[in-house]
Amino acid sequence: MQLQETYLEKPVNGGRALIIKSYDEKLAREAFESIADDTLESVAMALKIHDLFEEGDIPNAQSPEYRDFLWETLSDEAREDGHTKSFFLVLKEITGQPAAALYVSSDWPSAELFAQGLSQE
Repeated sequence: MQLQETYLEKPVNGGRALIIKSYDEKLAREAFESIADDTLESVAMALKIHDLFEEGDIPNAQSPEYRDFLWETLSDEAREDGHTKSFFLVLKEITGQPAAALYVSSDWPSAELFAQGLSQE
């Protein structure tokens, strides 16, 4: 099984955006931990957490538990076939700098939508 492959590559702001499909849960978790707090709402919307959970079961978005809650939900939703998990990582590469993770998803459509929303030069 291939651990990761590029699904989309497009030019953005002096670099390029990549969507990588990965089966590496550790890599996905590291990417998830590095995404900006304001992106968490996009992740929550893609996961449709309000359809999956009662309002009282969702931690406050400002609480330290919220990121862990989203990761656990994302990880559960990333099941592709039985125990196999796959994640879509949106990365931004700028020449001379390491790639930065911008978004992590359990599904291709939300990753593509996020990447398409990045401004182009």
